[in-house]
Amino acid sequence: MDRLFRCTAAWIAAIAGICGTATAQLRICEYNVTNYNGGRVSEFQTIFYGSYLGRSMRPDIIVGQEFISAPAVTEFVNLLNGAPGSPGDWAAAPFVNGPDTDNAFFYRTSRATLLATVLVSTGGASPNQPRHIMRYDVRLAGYTSDGAILSCYSSHMKAQEAGSDDDLRRLTEATRIRDDAEGLPAGRHYLLAGDLNIQNSASAEYQRLVAVLAGYLRRFIDPINTPGSWNNSFAFRYVHTQDPASSGEMDDRHDQILLSENLVDGTGFDYIGNPALAYSTTTWDDPNHSYRSWGNDGSSYNNPLNTTTNTMVGPAIALALQQAAAPSGHLPVYLDLRVPPRVDSPLLLDFGTVNVGAVAQLPLTVTNSGDTSLWTNNGIAVLNYTLSAGSGFSAPGGSFNESAGGGSNSHTVTMDTATPGPRNATLVISSNAPDQPSRVVTLVGNVAAGFALGDLNCDGMVNNFDIDAFVAAILNPDGYAQVFPHCDRMLADINDDGFANNFDIDPFIECVLNNGCP
Repeated sequence: MDRLFRCTAAWIAAIAGICGTATAQLRICEYNVTNYNGGRVSEFQTIFYGSYLGRSMRPDIIVGQEFISAPAVTEFVNLLNGAPGSPGDWAAAPFVNGPDTDNAFFYRTSRATLLATVLVSTGGASPNQPRHIMRYDVRLAGYTSDGAILSCYSSHMKAQEAGSDDDLRRLTEATRIRDDAEGLPAGRHYLLAGDLNIQNSASAEYQRLVAVLAGYLRRFIDPINTPGSWNNSFAFRYVHTQDPASSGEMDDRHDQILLSENLVDGTGFDYIGNPALAYSTTTWDDPNHSYRSWGNDGSSYNNPLNTTTNTMVGPAIALALQQAAAPSGHLPVYLDLRVPPRVDSPLLLDFGTVNVGAVAQLPLTVTNSGDTSLWTNNGIAVLNYTLSAGSGFSAPGGSFNESAGGGSNSHTVTMDTATPGPRNATLVISSNAPDQPSRVVTLVGNVAAGFALGDLNCDGMVNNFDIDAFVAAILNPDGYAQVFPHCDRMLADINDDGFANNFDIDPFIECVLNNGCP
């Protein structure tokens, strides 16, 4: 069995944060907007920010197809920022004009930073794919490493028409997308969002994307694990996306989001859902998946989108979806990703000076420091980590985890005091936090052979600096132990009668005057 599907327990925990409104996690939307050259402002604003029974799409990234021009992209940004309830922080990637209609990419600047807009392959006449293939690289807000970069492919494949080369042109496009993904840096997270125009998962072009193939180390995964012949099949009525505006046309799953394997492995930056389970065939509200065909409540099979009794989005959003798709178009799909954890801890543990054989322990606090003000607790992945201490020190073994916003874990680190001498080593926190997969904590300390009588502050000398410590040892033993935890108050038993008391004052004075006790 594929290694992805052996982590069901991790996904059960991961899907706990699935919800209808994106208030925390990163929500990715795929949308073919049907020859958009402006207009349809209220329709799109309602689609993205309208609310029904607490459910609202509210995406963070939109991967779009069928944009006509750069001014159209600008107008789309403006309608996103002007929508009631919008955070007003939308921006667009540079528009790249190509043959036929074009791709576009929109993102919230408070959630992601655009790093690159890449023309993967130029579209053109047969046998080429008809339109450009684009890739947009973004880094999540609040992160600095490549492990928080997401590469988003946008594709509008050749439609299934009468041409004998339609399948071959889609296969060409699928091959070019997978070839480009194969060349991404190690560990890169990526996805494909597009109008694939594929009707059957067994087709050569779909298999080129998702199958384990010789010569490839990477592939795409259907996060809802729903293969089959989607076209005109009642069994797949909850995942169909086309066509909400035409009679008898809600019968195709053309619009999809496919994910890289490391986005469905149950740890860190990851899909919120269980990719081991197929999407429900009895309800649109599948608790095992954040993936949704927005507006499709399963009641519109082979009909226009139900706008009167739509149980997913209600009449207003359903009507907006239908009108935005006219005369023939698509529903958007979306899914949610949980962002990676971050790790924090002290960078130094200083054990000070202790006697041979004394117990020397300090607490190490480890925290999942993901930005809960931006992503909230449920939008940040659990921090998984281990501890490894260098020579002269020890730390607890095993694996640990810590949720964001849950405080911190405390671990006891111990210094070896069996022999005298300085101690200097490091402790490594190895974790799934991409910005610091190996956080290094410096460990220092010194083990002394033993302190002389009268050296009440344990600095290796008997002098006037020991007077206050001596008084505390005699009059306030508990206070002395708090101030000098690594010292022994019986160093004040100068007369060696087994007690540290006022009878030791005169001999202590002699010790101080002589810089040592006889």
